[in-house]
Formats: sequence, structure tokens, C-alpha cells
Amino acid sequence: MSSEAAFRVRWTRFLNALERLIGKRPKDVNSILFLIGIQELGKGALHFSKEEKQDLIHMGLCKVMSKAGYYRFSHIDDEGWHHWEVAKPIPPQGLIEQEKLIKTHLMSYFVDEGVLPENFDAA
Repeated sequence: MSSEAAFRVRWTRFLNALERLIGKRPKDVNSILFLIGIQELGKGALHFSKEEKQDLIHMGLCKVMSKAGYYRFSHIDDEGWHHWEVAKPIPPQGLIEQEKLIKTHLMSYFVDEGVLPENFDAA
């Protein structure tokens, strides 16, 4: 099996594991980042404006990519929103490679946070 095919299998198993965990299959990367943003905000599932939803996705992305040193936590504002600084730029790459990088760090996040076991992708 090629490394690309192996990655697709691992990603599918990750989505399956998330579906078992939350009861619904995430439709895309942004929906997973949104869930992480809600978790990081710590206020539960409230009604969010479109702008707040975009901020939550960004918060999730920063949290996930901080593990690889791309973002550094800055502070929490008066309303409880987390703010991040760029620690190092994400290497320029095509959309497919960038999405694969994010997916790789998403899978690591859920394992590192103890949400999924390390062997979530075992056959």
C-alpha cells in the first residue's frame, strides 16, 4: 500500500473513531477544528455568530498546530477567547499538502489529549 493510500485509510479510521465518540461523522476538517475550538473556549455548545464560528475554527487550528510549534498561546481576553501568535510560519505548500499536514496534527491532537487511544487506527 502506498503511503498516500495508508494515510487515507488512517484518516478514515480517525473519522470512524470520532463518529463513535460524538455520535456523528464530522463532515470536514473545519468541523473538527470547530469542535476543538468549542472545547478550548470551554463554554459548551452555545449559539455562535458566523464570525464567532470562524474564530472558533481558527482557535482550533492554532491549538492543533501549536503542538508542532507553529503557534504559541498568547492570552485569554476578558470574554474568555484564546489568542495565539505565529511562532513559525507554516511551510508554503499546495492545498492538498496543507490539508494533509492539518489532518496529521488533528489525529495527533486527539491522541495527545487522551480523547482517542494511540491505536485508534488499528485494523
